[in-house]
Parts: sequence; structure tokens; C-alpha cells
Amino acid sequence: MSMALPTGRPTDRSESDHTVSSEDEALTPMTLGQVAPAQDRVAGSFGRSSLSDRELEVLTTLGTLRLATGIQLQRLCVADGSPQTQARRTRALLQNLSKRNLVVRLDRRVGGVRAGSSGYVYGLSGRGQAAIGIGGPNGGRRRRVWEIKPAFLDHVIAVAELYCSIIDGTRGAAFELLNFYAEPAAWRTFPGPSGELIRLKPDAFVRLGVGEYERSSFVEVDLATEGTSTLHRKCMTYLAYLRSGLEQTRYGVFPSVAWLTTTEQRASRIAAVLKRLPDEAERIFSVSLLTDAVTTLTTTAVGGRMA
Repeated sequence: MSMALPTGRPTDRSESDHTVSSEDEALTPMTLGQVAPAQDRVAGSFGRSSLSDRELEVLTTLGTLRLATGIQLQRLCVADGSPQTQARRTRALLQNLSKRNLVVRLDRRVGGVRAGSSGYVYGLSGRGQAAIGIGGPNGGRRRRVWEIKPAFLDHVIAVAELYCSIIDGTRGAAFELLNFYAEPAAWRTFPGPSGELIRLKPDAFVRLGVGEYERSSFVEVDLATEGTSTLHRKCMTYLAYLRSGLEQTRYGVFPSVAWLTTTEQRASRIAAVLKRLPDEAERIFSVSLLTDAVTTLTTTAVGGRMA
């Protein structure tokens, strides 16, 4: 079994633990290939010509990820030119969006003071969400961005970094990104043994085109914040969802479940948890380091089907 990265979502966090969104359940983040029509996403005081393609790309990216650092937004949305040119364009872009109250910059910087402005964390304001069609009459109330607890912030930024790594990989033409869903768009709900509804909460769902195959994966980004009993319960929920057959009925395949973590020691602990699972778990679970995420997601044998 290959090594993989552990999930880092804090255990049993409440709404007060992640005040990035007051309405997480009501919000469906935007995803690649699912951007609202231009006439819908450029709303209110914004005409179709008031936002450039690059500005819309930044807003849509934040709609997908919820939060991202300046350097992550640079990697995703300003990839042309020299590194100095990219940094300058990104600063100007984010300053402009901030002045127009389309994005909110959190006080905390990822990477400390030396990270400079590129380490600041950004999210969509209510106005920014309106600009890309999030919320409104059919989407529940829009979320507000406040300060959030460090553990949750670190986890969201780690998922954003996974997304950056995947996008970097697609630029080498080795594979194609077909879908990327972060929380809560990646979640699944299914009936339990007594008819109760059970919610499975992957950190992300990724579908890649690799040659003639599509490879789909649920992803758990583990930052070693959860005990092994919590990891075991999460794995058992995946197995219960596998046995329900709902994913296979809807999509023709059950995705692999990739645990991605930060150290070899932590990966070994997760691997030990997986060994205690029923035999059927062996064909869906893998564990590896976050630094090997792209390799894990593109080479795993499970969760694949002919395109």
C-alpha cells in the first residue's frame, strides 16, 4: 500500500469553529465547469464588462475553495510572465478586488511575516459571492467571512494547496482535471441501517482524465489533528457508503479514498488503521504523503473507468 496524507479537519468543529461561513450547509461552492452564466454571475451594480476574465477567475476560484492565500491565487490565476511580473499583477489584482469589496483579506498570514502580502488569506465577500451567482433566492443566504480558528484555516489552505498541485500537474499535459469539489460540495448523504440519514464528509472529490481512463477519488487531507479512533470511524462511514451502492448506481464506479498526510510517521499510523478494517477496504483506501498527491490520484487502480 502506498503512503498517503492524513486529513486535517478538526474533530467535531461547530459553526463557531469555522466562522468563514455562517451557512455552510446552504452554500454550494462553484466548481470547474460549473460557473454560472455570465449574465447571472455579474449581478447588481456589476455590468458584464466591469469584471475582467482574470478577476472572474479569482472570484470563481475562491468560490470553489472558500479561502486561498495570495501565492495560491497567483499560481492558479496569474501563471503568465516572470515570477516578478506574476507577483506584481497578483498584488494589483487583489488590491483592486479588495477596494471594490469583492474579496475580504483575513488578518492572519500563512507562512508568517516573511511570507509578505502573498501569505495573506483571501475569501469572497457577500458582494463577491453575488458577482459569481453564489447565494440569493435559490441558494440560501450568502456567507460572511470573519476570523476563524487556526486549525480550520490550516486545513482549508491545505485543501487549496492540493488544488494548486493538481492544476500545476495539468499544465504538464499528463492528465486533465474534470471536476474538483471541496467541502461541502464533495459531501454525500445516504440512509443508515435504520433509515437515518448519514453524512459522509470528504475534504474533496477529484475526477481526473488520465489517458483513456477517468480516475475519481474522495480525498482526506490529514494534518494529524485527529486521533486514530476518529480516523477509524471515518473509514467505516466510507465502507457503509460503499455498501449502500448509491455512488455506483449514480456514477457507475465507487471512487478511491486517498488519505494524504504530512509525515511518514503519520502515514504509518493511518496505514495501521486501514489494516484493521474489513477486507473490502483494501481495494478502495490508500495512504500517501501530500507531496505525492498527484501521483497517488493519477496512478491508483481503484476508482477508475474507461472515459
